[in-house]
Amino acid sequence: MNLRRQLLLVSLLLLSLPWAGCQFVREMEGALQFGQEQSLLATTRAIATVLGDKPQLLYPNAQRWREGEDVSQQLYATAATAPIIIDGYADGWAGPAHGSFGPVSYRAQSRGGRLYLLFTVRDSEVVYHDPRLVDRASGDRLLLRTANGDDYVIVTAAPGPVQARLARNGKLVQWESRIRGQWQDSLQGFNIELEMPLQLLGGRLGFSLINASTDKSEQVYGNMQAAAKLPPPWLIYPPDNLQALITPFASGDLKLQVLDSHHWVISRAGQLDNGNAADTDTPWLIRALYRAILNGTRLPTAPPAPMVGQQVGLEISAAMSGQSAANWYAPAAETSQKLLTAASPIFNAEEIVGVVMAQQSSEQYLSLTDRAFNRLLLISLAAMAVSALGLLGYASWLSWRIRRLSAATREAIGEDGRIRVDFGASRSGDELGELSRRYAELLLRLREYTDYLRSLSRKLSHELRTPIAVISSSLDNLEQDSSDQAIYLQRAREGLGRLSSILTSMSEASRLEESVHSNHLEEMDLARLCREMLAAYQSVYPEHTLELDCAVNECRLAAVPDLIVQALDKLVDNATSFTPVGERITLRLQPLGERITLSVENQGPLLPAAMQTQLFDSMVSVREKGNQVHLGLGLHIVRLIMDFHGGRVWAENLPDASGVRFTLEFGGTA
Repeated sequence: MNLRRQLLLVSLLLLSLPWAGCQFVREMEGALQFGQEQSLLATTRAIATVLGDKPQLLYPNAQRWREGEDVSQQLYATAATAPIIIDGYADGWAGPAHGSFGPVSYRAQSRGGRLYLLFTVRDSEVVYHDPRLVDRASGDRLLLRTANGDDYVIVTAAPGPVQARLARNGKLVQWESRIRGQWQDSLQGFNIELEMPLQLLGGRLGFSLINASTDKSEQVYGNMQAAAKLPPPWLIYPPDNLQALITPFASGDLKLQVLDSHHWVISRAGQLDNGNAADTDTPWLIRALYRAILNGTRLPTAPPAPMVGQQVGLEISAAMSGQSAANWYAPAAETSQKLLTAASPIFNAEEIVGVVMAQQSSEQYLSLTDRAFNRLLLISLAAMAVSALGLLGYASWLSWRIRRLSAATREAIGEDGRIRVDFGASRSGDELGELSRRYAELLLRLREYTDYLRSLSRKLSHELRTPIAVISSSLDNLEQDSSDQAIYLQRAREGLGRLSSILTSMSEASRLEESVHSNHLEEMDLARLCREMLAAYQSVYPEHTLELDCAVNECRLAAVPDLIVQALDKLVDNATSFTPVGERITLRLQPLGERITLSVENQGPLLPAAMQTQLFDSMVSVREKGNQVHLGLGLHIVRLIMDFHGGRVWAENLPDASGVRFTLEFGGTA
């Protein structure tokens, strides 16, 4: 592959520019997300602080705050966003039913201090009230119970307006004009739509639907038992004052909700951006690519609410326990943006009375990063194009220079093998110019050397005649003089024996270095080994006094006993070589924490300062020259053994300058 193609392949590294840009944009997205989280948490904390001093806004009836009822029986009403027409039809009611009890489902909304109810009943046999019965109700009917225990019966003799009458002790005593409604039949049964003032209910509302049959049997469905005179469940609805308070905070792409201590949403304001407000200046393809890059991390989906009107989630659970928290969720079905949810607790006298929850989509920062990514991608592509063209041109120029240098090198040697002098070195100051000049110098030296080789044969034929004649005459004289011949032969044998001894020692040292690493460590008692070896050394070296200084009876160590003995043999043999006859040689064993030192001290000449660090190298010796061969391999073998055991060895003169100490240090006990 030529240089141009290689540089083209190298130019592919420029693809790291968009990758690095994407990583930067991702980091920027993380910073923007963190900033958005902190901003949203600050908003929830501010609203929670305001609401903490006004618990009556969350709980118009303070008793509901303290009571722990079964929330499944409570009725939940949302805030109506438009006037509701009471006609008995479900056309003006959006969303699913707020709850169901058997064949009865209900929807509830509040607006302007009034409550609106829609009951949808599945009934295959509709039985109307008998108008001839003045003081009691009959047929299918609805019973409402308020906080003060009043029961209101909703009956009708035919589809149309309903009659609401106060019932006491099972009898209808008077009309209730404040409750009005409509009864309309449906394919599955009938609908009852009602309107009444919230003040009439006192914060509680229970209902029972009595489903009558023509055989005079009745079945009761609802969130209370009509016969049991118990307080009805609480009615959960958004207080108007609370709604007015949080509405100014819900500006832009921000949805606010206030939850009570039972996770009921008692107020909400604002709405989320559905993702249609994306930056129209960014091409859709680039925007889709960018969203795919940023959406690489899988996010959890928002947990479903157990009941209509409730909210759950990790951040809400954290807020209910007293900690503000925020979480990101995957896009919902109706939006293409990730959803950020933040929640903060509402404290009143150190007691958590509710939670402020805020939600915001990722569109707020994606519109910014879309434009940044668009510009970054365009700039990166332009930089890649310019760099690729520049590299291509530079590669072509380098390729031309290298081809010219190659051609000059090829033509530097002629067909007859002679080197030409007109190489033409480059004057450029870069590496190729330097290479060209070095080629010129090399060719010049090769020319001089070949000229020398051409004249060498003539010089040798002239210079070797004299030494050959001298050697020839010496051999003639050696053959004639028998006494000198014996001396010359003895010297030759001695030299040959010395060379054989050197080769044998070097071979043994090489084999030992290879065999050291083939051993396995085992647990041993170093103190016991030293005592046993001391007795052996005393018998081997009777001309010296050997002693052992050991402060412990046992010293455990992970080592190879044979190698330790071999190292000790080398040190003791070295000590006896330099110790005068009759002087003392001391073996000293000292455990020092996790380290163990074993030293050999001898009386005798001191070590030269320059040799103390070189003694353990191969082929180093401070012995005086003699007839015995000493290659300086013994201490080198000691160092190899200590390296295998993870220890070290060193030599030093004794403090009183009476001799030398060689010390082996092991890393620790077994």
